Amino acid sequence: MPSVEYGPSKAVSEIVKGLKGPTARRIQEEFPELKKRYWGKHFWAIGYGAWSTGNITDQMVEQYLEYHRDPSNTDTDNIILE
Repeated sequence: MPSVEYGPSKAVSEIVKGLKGPTARRIQEEFPELKKRYWGKHFWAIGYGAWSTGNITDQMVEQYLEYHRDPSNTDTDNIILE
């Protein structure tokens, strides 16, 4: 799972903005049909998610994300990892 390390003076929103803009441009250069489709629209979703994982494993994060990607899960608990 990819991770990002940054200094404490940098805001997470700045980092996300710095990733979204260039990657959107690069993807649209590689796939011109997307550039036409998203002209004047948001390529990425407006929001973002950021977690500080502490002492948990990448596998535990993946398990959490997969669980919440499944629309059949109606559980509203914030944490499901054990």
